[in-house]
Amino acid sequence: MLGVEVPRAHLRVAAPHGMLGEKRQSGLPHSKKHRACWSAVALHRFRGIAGTTDLQISHNSEMRPSPADCLGCAVGWTGAMLWPMNDAPLRAEKELKRLNVGCGNDIRPGWVNLDVVDYGGNTVCDLNRYPWPFPDNTFDEVYASHVLEHMGNFNAVVTEIWRVSKPGARFVVKVPFFLSTKYYSEPDHRIPFGIRSFDNYEDITGKDLKFYERWKLGHRTNYKSPARFVVRRKQFHFSNFAILRWLNGLINLEPVIFERFFATLITPEEVWFDLEVSKPSGTGGSTGSGNAGGSSS
Repeated sequence: MLGVEVPRAHLRVAAPHGMLGEKRQSGLPHSKKHRACWSAVALHRFRGIAGTTDLQISHNSEMRPSPADCLGCAVGWTGAMLWPMNDAPLRAEKELKRLNVGCGNDIRPGWVNLDVVDYGGNTVCDLNRYPWPFPDNTFDEVYASHVLEHMGNFNAVVTEIWRVSKPGARFVVKVPFFLSTKYYSEPDHRIPFGIRSFDNYEDITGKDLKFYERWKLGHRTNYKSPARFVVRRKQFHFSNFAILRWLNGLINLEPVIFERFFATLITPEEVWFDLEVSKPSGTGGSTGSGNAGGSSS
């Protein structure tokens, strides 16, 4: 495996939703040679997914790694098979409105932080009562980290999030995987999540369906909810311990097959979704979500 040097101001990646941005590197130290190597390989591997448009890499004999570096490349490349989900906002404009659902102590400046308890600086709201105190089509981005599993009704909450989101808004979800101790060791968790939990709400318009996805054409359990989301990405997150994150690449090669046959042997901690709200511009969004497949209280 060849070592690569990323010249200063020459690595630029154009990716959707700002998942990657322009990075500047110069004079990489010896200990970081393998990082540049596997990062470049990963970028080439997923250029179709991330929409890379400009990648300039110069080969430098002085940057070629030792055998030890190559081992780091192999491990790092496996971990880079699926880029970690970036919580960065869609864009940097201050006028964008962002909602942090179930914020807890994660009070984000410039966001509307929403939770059932006053953590200081957040809006207090019973998340299981609908509608939430926001007009239709309010938010450009919604972030829900480890909150949806606590909700009383999945259909009702995703329909409400769809209602308050603008067309094309980003919806980032992080939840515990149902086989993980993160899920079943918490008595307050009500809704189990797997890699296909949003299948019933996925906008499949124009999508080339895999054989196990074709049932979506006529077998959806969504109580006729209008909520639809384009699934930009879904992945398992194996562990928050850095030494174990390289397994993300392995388990996400084909996450549906992994979940079906191997998840009981190698159990990830979380499932992450990066979604885009799908609805026509100007859609009012009134859904009556409080009665969508469940009670409003």
